[in-house]
Amino acid sequence: MSTTAPPSARPDSHDGRTSHDGPGSHDGRDGHDGRDGHDGRDGHPLRRATDRDTGPDPAHPRPMRRAGDVVVTRRSVSLVVPARNEARNIPWVFEQIPRCVDEVILVDGSSSDATVPMARHCLPTVRSVAQRGPGKGNALRTGFAAATGEYIVMIDADGSMWPGEIPHFLHFLDHGYDFVKGSRCIGGGGSLDLTRVRSLGNRALLTVANRLYDARLTDLCYGYCAFRRSFLDALDLRSTGFEIEAEMIAHALRSGLRIAEVPSLELPRRSGRSHLHAVADGRRVLRTLITERPGARSSATAPAEEQR
Repeated sequence: MSTTAPPSARPDSHDGRTSHDGPGSHDGRDGHDGRDGHDGRDGHPLRRATDRDTGPDPAHPRPMRRAGDVVVTRRSVSLVVPARNEARNIPWVFEQIPRCVDEVILVDGSSSDATVPMARHCLPTVRSVAQRGPGKGNALRTGFAAATGEYIVMIDADGSMWPGEIPHFLHFLDHGYDFVKGSRCIGGGGSLDLTRVRSLGNRALLTVANRLYDARLTDLCYGYCAFRRSFLDALDLRSTGFEIEAEMIAHALRSGLRIAEVPSLELPRRSGRSHLHAVADGRRVLRTLITERPGARSSATAPAEEQR
């Protein structure tokens, strides 16, 4: 499949921020200052002259691994794509999916157009599942339940998220993080579709989330995320609408998962109208952040337990 960047995409940036120092940090203290075989200019490793193994053919020595060189095991990846009447956008999205994705799950929300046939035409191996109940939250939960990969990536079907960024998310999962979210507000990220109302709402909700959950996130209302499937139960997802994205982050923070943010560029929807309602969905996100904050559930259930 083609992974050519869309014309509007910016050059890739690899300065993914994290909620705390961890395996993704490269500030010079972890040995990447040029003294351990890195030249300090382009970050490419340099072999020492003695790092050679004669092997069976002394004329063609093979590079030796150091004891500290860790080989990352290849993990299976499921891509969940919720869609409703996105037949015109599916071809662009599917042709951008990188080869690191092992299975693509299209969650169809009772589309009245050719969304499902178009998906099968573009990618014969796609798995199409019917959405259980209305709303994006139900669609994502249906897709997550059907996913078989060790890593799950969620992406919109309208072309606003470039699938070519998926390897950046997987990089942090491979290096110890449990939940990785895209951010339009760090270096290398941005948005070509964010209206003034949505921008103000996102900043206000982000401030609430950081205060309630003692976090330092840079973006909230953006649903480009990846996580380990083994933590699906810990995320304990129940939302039915767009607020599921905030619920995922809230539960990840509350559960103590290791979270990383990576830069992402939001593109304009390629065609059709968005199903998002800024004011109504913003209220649902705010309600979710408040009701799911640490300690809120236990205090709310205490009176009910006392009456038993």
